[in-house]
Amino acid sequence: MSLELLSLPFAQNALIAACLLAIAAGVIGTLVVVNRIVFLSGGIAHAAYGGVGAAFFFGFSPLLGAGIVSVLAALAMTLVTLNNRRQSDAAIGVIWAIGMAIGVIFADFTPGYNGDLMSYLFGSLSAIEKSDLLVFGAIDAALLIWTFVYYRKLLAIAFDDKFAASKGVKVAPLYAASLVFSSLAIVIAIRIVGLMLVIALLTIPVWIAQSYADSLWKTMVLAAILSFAFIVCGFALSIVFNVTSGAAIVALAALAFVVSSAFTWARR
Repeated sequence: MSLELLSLPFAQNALIAACLLAIAAGVIGTLVVVNRIVFLSGGIAHAAYGGVGAAFFFGFSPLLGAGIVSVLAALAMTLVTLNNRRQSDAAIGVIWAIGMAIGVIFADFTPGYNGDLMSYLFGSLSAIEKSDLLVFGAIDAALLIWTFVYYRKLLAIAFDDKFAASKGVKVAPLYAASLVFSSLAIVIAIRIVGLMLVIALLTIPVWIAQSYADSLWKTMVLAAILSFAFIVCGFALSIVFNVTSGAAIVALAALAFVVSSAFTWARR
């Protein structure tokens, strides 16, 4: 982005949002990947669309709607996966489908066509407002404090949750908190890359970072840096080529993943 473009309010908001999302994606994305709960996070992301559709229909903040539904979905998935792991995949699929169906139905009943509704499906970094940034900042602050306080326990769970439990670590509450923070990070990401692409942004930078980092916290930091680079460069490319910003961001991240994988393979 040129210096002239950065003087525009929408570009400044986009840059700040990119930084805030990168932090969330780096931290919670790492926990999502190492704890193997990517599918659960995908279910949460799609369920959140029910909250977005309801918010547009009833006339309140879509971020609030997405946040409420995604947190409820995260708690429901926590109960299912902890109490009945055999049927967890089916339950996640049901929650996923119900959320999307509710969102689509509310969208159909919302008078007139609303372009903003589509931005929650595919993202719109240029539509970020200052009120969004305040929400993103609050989520990031809470996430960083929680991660700092419970880092050693999160590390133990990521290494071996059963061994951690045998040593007195309360796995269930931390597991639930991980999903809740995942849902809140998804709320940020939905606004920027859309729920159709949100999981890619939470996982691809982490997968790349794992090849070069030798600890959990280093993976988080490197994943955050990569996320920021993908968001900013993808946004710039979307402006140049007049394409959807969310798609450009994820396509760039996917290309980087292919190049990184090829480089890692060649080194062996």
